[in-house]
Amino acid sequence: MRALVISGGGSKGAFAGGVAQYLIEEKFRKYDILVGTSTGSLMISHLALNKIEKIKEVYTSVSQNSIFSIRPFVIKKTKYGGKEIAIDHFGVLRNFLRGSKTFGESYNLRKLIENTLTQTEFNELKSSLKDVVVTVSNLSLNQVEYKSIKDFEYQDFLDWIWISCNYIPFMSLVKKEGCEYADGGFGSMVPIEEAINRGATTVDVIILETEVTYYNRLPSKNVFSLLTNMHAYMLDRVEKQNIRIGKFVAGNHDAIINFYYTPTVLTTNSLIFDKTMMAKWWESGYQYAKQKNTDLNEIKAQET
Repeated sequence: MRALVISGGGSKGAFAGGVAQYLIEEKFRKYDILVGTSTGSLMISHLALNKIEKIKEVYTSVSQNSIFSIRPFVIKKTKYGGKEIAIDHFGVLRNFLRGSKTFGESYNLRKLIENTLTQTEFNELKSSLKDVVVTVSNLSLNQVEYKSIKDFEYQDFLDWIWISCNYIPFMSLVKKEGCEYADGGFGSMVPIEEAINRGATTVDVIILETEVTYYNRLPSKNVFSLLTNMHAYMLDRVEKQNIRIGKFVAGNHDAIINFYYTPTVLTTNSLIFDKTMMAKWWESGYQYAKQKNTDLNEIKAQET
């Protein structure tokens, strides 16, 4: 059985889409299991349905307003040409006055998910032999949970996709089934182990970070940039641990793992959704996967 695993990474998910498009359309990969975390959970249903152009349109046209119903930050350009976030005091205060536990809310993302994945598409996917699994973090029980499309009805599964993407405290904290849930990346950024435990013998893994760290983070400018830097540090640790565990489990199960990392640093803040940059990342993901597979073919040819 072959699995596709896509890590978390916010706006960098566009790169993963390009890689997956090449693997599915040019390498004719047929996936029995698709497991995603955060941004990965947003696209795996469409990839399983082979609706690649549809999810590409979403990733290359999305904006901040597509995600946030209450956006907790504003985006500012730095003197070096980059972008950074700063607190939106009015938006955050309004959210706290409403009794929210987070700085912002992401109900627009929930609407986008429902508008993108229809009931008909859900039914088609659920009745198929493919297993589509999203990762969520159960903060109440202090555990990672994996939600398969086989176990839920339409609205519930859309909730789990949405919950998998909720990067608290910037996005919504969701209470469901008596527990508080948040972004799956807090517990399992790269769920390789889960794919193998579900029977995968070959796993294509798209990781939305470089294989080697190429940069030092700039000093924090405000409380929001400090929080994002802190979250990024913790998630980087989780990611590396997930990869080590995945390799160990693969060795014990004689499974093969093919890794696809980003070759360069795409962004240092994946909460910024710039549709122009995301369109470029999608194309660069496609070209990267093409080049990587060309290089592998050349190596195999030389060995024979």
